[in-house]
Amino acid sequence: MAPYYETAKSFADVPITDDGVETASFIHASDDFMNMFDLLGTGVFSFVQIDLRNNLAGVRSRYDATKNQSTTLEKLVKHEAQEHQRHATACLVRLIRGLLFTCQALQNMQADRDAELHLCFRRSYDAILKHHHSFIVRSVVTVAIRAVPHRRDFYSRLTEGGSHEKFDDELVKWLQGLEKIVSRMKQFLEGGGYGRV
Repeated sequence: MAPYYETAKSFADVPITDDGVETASFIHASDDFMNMFDLLGTGVFSFVQIDLRNNLAGVRSRYDATKNQSTTLEKLVKHEAQEHQRHATACLVRLIRGLLFTCQALQNMQADRDAELHLCFRRSYDAILKHHHSFIVRSVVTVAIRAVPHRRDFYSRLTEGGSHEKFDDELVKWLQGLEKIVSRMKQFLEGGGYGRV
């Protein structure tokens, strides 16, 4: 049986048109990305997963209720604004923020082959999320980050006995696709006054 990452929907395969990021594909890729972290075991990355899953649920709920007006993330946000609502948009802002944090942490891991995973996540946390959190939340996250697996365990669990090099190559594509989406959405959300990522 193929490792999970080989069958999961990649962010690199999420269509982006002039109208924006296709909502259904983005939701699918986000689900599969979060499910990949389940392979690391209960509790690992839970501080990220819970937040991402809750915010994705808010976006999914809006999409399911207004599919024709929400074919892209941009249209979903604009349509919600026309109805003077903000729930899904606020969820999307937090989701993009969490995905940006995860993306940068994993890019740090790939760029610095000698750094342990907790250092890569710490760097990303300090740059992306720390200023959004209170002192108490920061303390909890600091403890959670220290609990992330060692680099070798991370690769072993996610490759499920397969090639680390092949996983690395696929992860590069996932992260490039994700980076393109989060950069675009950050610019759209902040530029339109919908929220700060």
